[in-house]
Amino acid sequence: MLSLKPTYLHSPTNKNNCNLFAYFYRLPQKSIVILQTKAYLKPYFYQTILAFMKRFLTALILFFLLFANGFAQTVHPISTKSAPKDVYQYYLDSLRITKDSIFNASSFTLSPNTKKNKEVRLFMPTTYYHDIIHNAFAPNTTLSSFDKTLLNIYLQHPSLVGYSSKDLANDITEIEDIKVPIHHDADLVKKVKEKTPEPATAPVKVMITKPNFWTFKGDYSLQMMQNFVSGNWFQGGESNYAALGSVIMQANYNNKQKVKWDNMLEMRFGIQSSRSDSLHSFKSTDDLIRLTSKFGLQATKHWYYSVQLIANTQFSRSYKANDPKIYADFLAPFNLNLSVGMNYSVDWLNHKLKGNIHLAPLAYNLKYTRLLDLSSRLGIKEGKHSLHDFGSEFTLQLEWKLLEMLSWRTRLYGYTTYSRAELEWENIFSFKFNKYISTQLFIYPRFDDGVAHDDHYGFWQIKEYASVGFQYSF
Repeated sequence: MLSLKPTYLHSPTNKNNCNLFAYFYRLPQKSIVILQTKAYLKPYFYQTILAFMKRFLTALILFFLLFANGFAQTVHPISTKSAPKDVYQYYLDSLRITKDSIFNASSFTLSPNTKKNKEVRLFMPTTYYHDIIHNAFAPNTTLSSFDKTLLNIYLQHPSLVGYSSKDLANDITEIEDIKVPIHHDADLVKKVKEKTPEPATAPVKVMITKPNFWTFKGDYSLQMMQNFVSGNWFQGGESNYAALGSVIMQANYNNKQKVKWDNMLEMRFGIQSSRSDSLHSFKSTDDLIRLTSKFGLQATKHWYYSVQLIANTQFSRSYKANDPKIYADFLAPFNLNLSVGMNYSVDWLNHKLKGNIHLAPLAYNLKYTRLLDLSSRLGIKEGKHSLHDFGSEFTLQLEWKLLEMLSWRTRLYGYTTYSRAELEWENIFSFKFNKYISTQLFIYPRFDDGVAHDDHYGFWQIKEYASVGFQYSF
């Protein structure tokens, strides 16, 4: 038992007791080292102790039987043949009872005040017992030889002390606590469905979509105006109603490489009613259908080789007040201009001013009317429906966002055959009160020396209006 490899134990309570011993027996305090550890009996360690005990008990029984037999024959000479069988049975029963009392699980009560079955300590690892220390200092108490032996080990060989009686008592599981034996189901593994191992990498679905190089834009507005003037108004005048609808749609293609194709359709139609006109309930104030299509191949960062097509006409007939004569109608006139040149993309003032400038040294122009009565008024020879000529053309289209709510959209168009010239400058100032309500100011001067000269304006023509109403853009 003393040859077992000790385990060091450190406990504040045990250390105080050892300090007390070191003081009375004049031993160095550092020589008593008790480390606190969880005491558990390893299976192979317990088997070694059990084998040692079996050998020790066998030798002790043989020695005890021989000694008892010799002592019995000396005091009470009895022959072996005449000795009763109960004598041997008595010795065997005594040894069995002693063994059962030592190894009975209920005897492993190792609290410091327990005096029952101290023989079990002979078969335990070297342990620090509190009752031995308590009895050593108790008055009128004599230590047994076993207690003296353990006390001598505590003082002379503290490194052999591996456990504390409190730790052993807390870690020992009594056999009586196990009421139901544990049964292992050997077929349990077969009942569990084998789990499919998850792949280390999950498949990734890659969806490749065809790029869309088209962009669409739209601008819709409906402006309305009402004016009432009583018959006795000191300044005169007359009541009238007016409405103006405008639609601008764009479909642009740009593959971000070389090809660019811009398309814009503009439609405007405005009507007005006045009591002074006895012939017409309504008259048109603005009437336009215009398609602009431009195809370009990139030359540099901002310049494109381009071909531009401009075609325009109107929706319905146009009259003057109290005049039955038709001044314009659908396809009367119809203008078409096809030009080849260069186009410059404008993106200035931190993206606030955008648009394009088209310069065409070669252009073909067609002017057509389906009403022969309007030929001379439109600059076409009398009796002819169309006029063909060639010249040069330029177009400037810009949109400038002056403020967060104020924008200016302008279009400047010019065409010349070096014998006549046309110039148009459209300006629309739009002020948005919110997302849906806005006011517009439209100014449209035009120059055309291919028509008859006017005594008041010459070759200039001017159109202007202001309106408030609904506007929506996307």
